[in-house]
Amino acid sequence: MKKKQVLFVTYHDEGFEDGLSYAVDLAKVMNNNISLLMIYKRKVMERFEDMMTVVSFAEEGDHKTARELIKEDYKKNNTDFEEELAFLAGKCREAGIEVDVCTAAMNVLGAIKNLLRQNMNIGMVLLSPSITNKGNVTTKDLNRLVRTASRPVVTMAKNTFAA
Repeated sequence: MKKKQVLFVTYHDEGFEDGLSYAVDLAKVMNNNISLLMIYKRKVMERFEDMMTVVSFAEEGDHKTARELIKEDYKKNNTDFEEELAFLAGKCREAGIEVDVCTAAMNVLGAIKNLLRQNMNIGMVLLSPSITNKGNVTTKDLNRLVRTASRPVVTMAKNTFAA
């Protein structure tokens, strides 16, 4: 029997490392592994062509294309996506946690529901600060996810300091 997994959900471009140390510690305490879901999000997605492209990828469940879109964004910023993933995987392995990475080019809730249907080993959903920050996921959407996920859903927030 495979080990249970903590599903750590984050955007590819907004501090995707935020919350990873908590996810690793949580997985370690629970004797679980981590499944990292990286959501492709770009500001130009409002354009009709981009939306149609993303919808077609999502319908096909084409994780490879989502990964290519993410790689392209990283290249534009002179960073290497594969190096970033290797760094994250290394951090997890150092802690004795196995990690698998999934990518999606669709809305957060749809991507989570899709992955939960595909992977029955996920025992908990952990939403990174980039997902829950600034109303990226509304309260209504979060409540819907909690009702339909049939697994615990944990949200994270960044610490804010008053000056």
